[in-house]
Formats: sequence, structure tokens, C-alpha cells
Amino acid sequence: MDVGLIGLPRSGKTTVFNLLTGAKVATNPYGSEKLSRNALMPIADPRLTRLAAMYQPKKVTPAELRVVDVPGLDRRETGGPNRFLNDVRLVDALVHVVRGYTSTIDGVGHPWADIEEMELDLALADMDLLEKRQQRIRAGKKIAKEQQTELALVARLLEAMNDGKRLTQVDLDDQEARLIRGYQFLTLKPMIWVLNLDDTHLQARDYADAAAITAAAQDKDIPLVLMAAEMEQEIEALSADDRAVFLQDLGITERGPARVAQAVYTKLGLISFLTAGEDEVRAWTIPRGTVAKAAAGKIHSDLERGFIRAEVVRFSDLDRAGALGKAREKGWVRLEGRDYVMRDGDVVNFRFNV
Repeated sequence: MDVGLIGLPRSGKTTVFNLLTGAKVATNPYGSEKLSRNALMPIADPRLTRLAAMYQPKKVTPAELRVVDVPGLDRRETGGPNRFLNDVRLVDALVHVVRGYTSTIDGVGHPWADIEEMELDLALADMDLLEKRQQRIRAGKKIAKEQQTELALVARLLEAMNDGKRLTQVDLDDQEARLIRGYQFLTLKPMIWVLNLDDTHLQARDYADAAAITAAAQDKDIPLVLMAAEMEQEIEALSADDRAVFLQDLGITERGPARVAQAVYTKLGLISFLTAGEDEVRAWTIPRGTVAKAAAGKIHSDLERGFIRAEVVRFSDLDRAGALGKAREKGWVRLEGRDYVMRDGDVVNFRFNV
């Protein structure tokens, strides 16, 4: 899945992109980037570190998602927001980086106004699509039964959006979801807000428009992640030992980029199952609700085709036991069939025969 990183100029979006992916893209203080970039974002998972200590593998591979740094929405560019909106239609989820810090160029940040501006642009694009579809159906010589159903749905969606709702806030049954699947609505995409603060406001958890932003995030079911991108850059430049001391002094147990990555992963409805051995310890990404046979296919099609059983132990049980053999002695290792619904943190060995 692709995650689109969006934001107004000088929000710190490209700095956040570098922190999430380890890329070293040059940032521009005037916010005039014109090209999209993409790189893989690892999903931090401390369970991999523990498994690596047990198995001493040659390689450790985390789960990853692709992040696209979308050029900022800037109406000074020819064509207004059209190019920006076309770019964000192509991704599966959106991360809106919002400036909450004070800039020498723009002064004090106005995060709630920036959020409202972005939300309005996304909503207007969706409403434009709905109105055009409404007109197209009505212009036909004969309106089929399914089109009548679609017209009623379009009217309901427009009413909700006129009331200030995102399409994610509208309850849709399976048939309705199928009818609008091809529209690529922007306010139907999973959204995360990342508020980019300075380190003082981050530690105080006190920032401009905090009450309005928190209330809106809760109302719209949008995860809100606070981070200080400039401070995170400074942490990144430290040695491992100095970094640990610095984080301890600040009382930080989990860094901002890791919290953003995990929020995206969760919002997309994704989980990880784990495999462990002397060659590799690895996290594999699957949608929540995936059954064992389909999960085996994530590793290799032969495992799915010749699936026999899944040997499964919960990570927490394996961690307590300290070794797979001991977990087996305690009866914590189970054999599961093809329809077993995988759980986050399952450590699995698939048995198969082709």
C-alpha cells in the first residue's frame, strides 16, 4: 500500500518524509518542491529485536509501507490545487503534516486553519465528483434501477458533506460501498494528522488550537500524532549511546517517526505475523482478518498452494518461554488449519507439501 504525505508549504513535510523512510532528500525552506518522491517506511516492531536475540539470524526484516512525498498544495503554482489532488488520488492513505511550530519566515503556526484548508480542498474535490456523477445519471435517457439507487446514495453523501462530514463518517452497507468503490474519494481514504511542533510545546503537550484539533480528530476518527521534526533530526544525528541518554533525559520512550508509522499501520487495518529462524527474522504485513492459508501465500505461493497446517505460538508466550522448544513443552505451540484467523504477533511456521 502507498501512503501519501501531504501538507501546506513549510509544514516540515519533507523532513518528516526523511525521518520516516531514512531518505536524505534536501529540504527547501521556501516550500517550493515540485516533484513527488517515494521510499519505504519500516514499521518499528520491538518484537523483532527480541526474536533476533533468540535466533541470532543473518538478517532482520521489518514490515514496510511505501511513502509518497506529495508536492505541497500551493495555489501560487499554475493550475492551483488540481495537480495536487490528482497525486493524492493515487495513494491508499493520507498523512497530513501540519505546521505547529514558529517559523522565521511565516511566524507563528496556525495549525487549525491549515487543517481546515486542507480538509476543505479534499471535500470540495469529492463534492465535485459527486455532483458530476449526479448530473451524468440524470442526463441519461433512461435511469436503470441500480442508477436510481446510486442517485439516492449520491444525494445522501452530498448532504453529509454539506454538513461538514468526511465520507468516512457516513455509514455505508456493502452494496453502497461497492457502488462508490471506483470514485477514489479523497475523504474516504484513511487519514492521520501529524502535528509538527517545536520541542518545548511537544514536551508540554500544549500548542495553538489544541482543543479544536483534538475535538475534530475524535469526531472524525482521525489519529493525531504529535512530534517535533527538528528535534528528531537532531536525535538522528547522535551516536546510539548519546541518543539513548538524550531520549532518557527527555523522558521519551517512543520516537515520533515510530508513532507515526504505527498509527498509519493501524489505521489501514494491517497487522504483522512473524517468522523466525537462523537465516532471517521477519515481520509480514497482512490485513486484519486474513486466514492462515492466505497468510502463507504472502511468503510464497507454494506455501499457500500446498498448505497443510500452521504451527503458531503467540509472541508473548514465546517471549516468556525464551525458546520455541520450551514454549512447545508448555503447550503454547498450536497447530492451526487453513481457516485460522491470524492475530497480530503470531509467530508462525507453515507446514506445506507441493
